[in-house]
Amino acid sequence: MVNLSSKKLRVLAGVAAVAGFAALAMPAQAVQTSGGVPAPVQGKPAEVAVQGQQATAKAASSNTNIVRFNKLYNTGAIMASKCKEVNVSLRTAAGVKAYDQQLLTCMWQAWAPTLNAAGYNYKNKPTLIIYNTKATTYCGVISSPTSYFCGHGAASEIYIPWGYIASLWKQSPTYARAYATNTLAHEYGHHVQYQSGILSASWSRQYAFTTLAAKLEESRRRELQASCLGSAMLGASKRYYPMSGGLYTQWKYVVSHSGDQPGGVRDHGSIANHNWWSTAGFYAASTKTYVNRCNTFNSASNRVA
Repeated sequence: MVNLSSKKLRVLAGVAAVAGFAALAMPAQAVQTSGGVPAPVQGKPAEVAVQGQQATAKAASSNTNIVRFNKLYNTGAIMASKCKEVNVSLRTAAGVKAYDQQLLTCMWQAWAPTLNAAGYNYKNKPTLIIYNTKATTYCGVISSPTSYFCGHGAASEIYIPWGYIASLWKQSPTYARAYATNTLAHEYGHHVQYQSGILSASWSRQYAFTTLAAKLEESRRRELQASCLGSAMLGASKRYYPMSGGLYTQWKYVVSHSGDQPGGVRDHGSIANHNWWSTAGFYAASTKTYVNRCNTFNSASNRVA
């Protein structure tokens, strides 16, 4: 869980302080399965109060249009980045940074044409920040190791805790690669949401809802979409970035074992729904990947439960 101090929250464009959260929370140590593969554990997202003006009926309608009928959904197939996975050990901070920086570049190349086609000014590449257990961000303080997206103004950062990925590498290098790939893809999905206005609009909607159930459902729609968008990019580039063999098998394990755990806060989506949206993104339109496949905001409540 990431706890953000309320004193650190910022007001963005007079509407909301925005942060995105990882689909996979990082436990203190990996959980072993019968097959010797550490199982992802879904954790609680940062407790961020969306600050700013109270939503008016007009603003609420506008935010709904942004998340449900965004121009991003009308774009064609995501372009394959054609870049390769870097061959590096993930046992050190330098290794994790090199691996994720290459993957971030792949995502930048894949997503830029789609966002430009939707009419968004896509000039700002997110900054990758590797940290260990704690970090101070523009959006607040990360007090435990978890991946994190922070968007503010024209800038955005993705925070990745290298120590946890290094601990996975010691147990299963292939699993560590799959986990690192999926985690960064999810956080980049938040960047796509931020660039298109979906992230800010969703947080504003969540702030305006009066019931906890409605707020949690909005959080699930936002997080499941980030996972779907991340998987869509991986699916578009699967011929070039080697999402096959062992890496693909371990990726399937990651996405099919991630989600809200029994008895936990229901803010990221059930394990079954997380797997459904991740798979839907990866295989969108068979050989072509369309962002519209990831429109969680137009889906029935049971699909985002």
